Amino acid sequence: MPSSTPSATSPAASTKPATHAVREPRVSSQSESPKTSSSLAGQKSVNTSIQPPVLNYETIENKIRKDIEHSWRGILKLCKEMDISKLGEIPVSDFLDIAEKFHWDLNEEEINQITTKYDFKKNGKFAYYDFLQSCILLLKPQKSSLLQRVIIQKPQKPMSPGPQTMSFYSAMLRIQPQILHCWRPMKQTFKSYDESRTGLLNIADFRQVLHEYKINLTEEELFNILEYYDKTLSSKISYNDFLRAFLQ
Repeated sequence: MPSSTPSATSPAASTKPATHAVREPRVSSQSESPKTSSSLAGQKSVNTSIQPPVLNYETIENKIRKDIEHSWRGILKLCKEMDISKLGEIPVSDFLDIAEKFHWDLNEEEINQITTKYDFKKNGKFAYYDFLQSCILLLKPQKSSLLQRVIIQKPQKPMSPGPQTMSFYSAMLRIQPQILHCWRPMKQTFKSYDESRTGLLNIADFRQVLHEYKINLTEEELFNILEYYDKTLSSKISYNDFLRAFLQ
């Protein structure tokens, strides 16, 4: 009977869930989403593996220059106390203690780059004299923009400096506060002694001008300064180069 046909086929209808069971592997399509997430995770891992750009040392030093200008004497004193061997360098760990004591606003990456830069011998020591002179003195020529006000004209012929010894740094740092206080009138006095307008003074006149402004150098300090500014032993010193070193 036709009416019995559906009942006969009802078992077949009951097998339809099997058809759904066949479709169940489509759930595996949901497993594709973990693949997508894993691929994203892989992309994230690639992105996090990218190293941050190397910071400019001058940018880092400019960030703390004002703090150092106000406290460099205390920094230098602590460094000298830690520098038992008197070599102008201290362990990096000691330098980090000093940085923490004076509350320099440097992150871990900036600290790492500064300590790497001044670890010249790659022995875990920090060359503090070089660091201080870089922040306090302007011994290296810097690029100046067109908008930057020129305080002292640069010489037409670049200076060929002599060695930058620890004694030279010490002498320059000692007189730095006095020079900053009177460099403008001192510049005019230098010019008054320089009748030929060469930008150069002999050693006697150079020392006399400093003496007029109560800046008295010892023989050793004068020797170290001349060793740097008079490398060719011409007995002449460029007073503009000398003054420029103190004007950041």
